[in-house]
Amino acid sequence: MKNIRVAALGALIGAVVIYGIVTYFTRDRGSDTKVELRPNDLQLVARGKNIYDANCAACHGAELQGQANWRERGADGLLPAPPQDETGHTWHHPDALLFALTKYGPAMMAGRGYKSAMPGFKDVLSDEDIIASLSYIKSRWPEEIVARHDQINKSAAW
Repeated sequence: MKNIRVAALGALIGAVVIYGIVTYFTRDRGSDTKVELRPNDLQLVARGKNIYDANCAACHGAELQGQANWRERGADGLLPAPPQDETGHTWHHPDALLFALTKYGPAMMAGRGYKSAMPGFKDVLSDEDIIASLSYIKSRWPEEIVARHDQINKSAAW
């Protein structure tokens, strides 16, 4: 029983920390951009494909397949780029977190000296460009994964 309480407390603390990080990095900073992916907006998705191809495909793959052995750190200590399709973990995260990871980079989000080959794109892409590229990625997921991701977004709405 004690282990269950400790695990529950750990889960609660983890959720609060994640919420704090997402809130900090996605709070309104003079921008009226709402962080909501729109995979059914064909014009936005077409724009997102161009942005993805120019800025993301070199690492994450033209077919969103990611790099080989993406779960294992390389000799440089860095994780290879994960797939952005349904075989990866991207869809496990709510829109706001995906946006923040793309805008600020995993190292900034994780803090404490975390190393990542992925840069933040805040000085390269506009907020709408980031939403477009992520909308393109989501548009490529199978229907059941999109539904699960939508549920994750509902659960993350505090």
